[in-house]
Amino acid sequence: MSNYDINPFPSTDNDRYAIWEMLVLRDIDAFLQQDWSMVADDFIEAEFIGIHGQNTDNPDHWTLAFPDLATYKAEWLRQAEAFAGEKFSNDPREAIHNATLLRDIEISGDRALVHKKFDGHITKADGTKDILNWQTIYYCKNHYDSWKITGFTGYLPNPMGVSKNMGFSNNIDQGKNPAER
Repeated sequence: MSNYDINPFPSTDNDRYAIWEMLVLRDIDAFLQQDWSMVADDFIEAEFIGIHGQNTDNPDHWTLAFPDLATYKAEWLRQAEAFAGEKFSNDPREAIHNATLLRDIEISGDRALVHKKFDGHITKADGTKDILNWQTIYYCKNHYDSWKITGFTGYLPNPMGVSKNMGFSNNIDQGKNPAER
């Protein structure tokens, strides 16, 4: 571990510590290695649902892009493969960690609402920058003493109230925006 990937929650705060490990450390490492098996057990497949925020804070434009985990897995792997094909002038792992903020975790009983935000960039080998600027709200459940993801609302502007280009993870093929249909 380096300074940028140290869990900000004390290990005595078991729940928040475990959620951060799942949604930051493990997620980033799995994505960079294109290895879904590293995160596969972090989901409750039967309860999963994923909402694509379409880069807007207007929920009228949000879509049920991931009605099941298999659909999300396919998109996650596509994005990971596309990202791995890029060449960067700085360490992508460090850049993603530095752009990631997961501080707000609300826990009530066996449920958690988790805010994960990205605000930064990765410099490509040609000097251009991939902007990392979006946020995701995760819905988690403590399932047999282990925190799991039951869904998310993601690809949202960061901050809300400002719709803009969010970076590489927004390259989902969803056809036309609902407003253009």
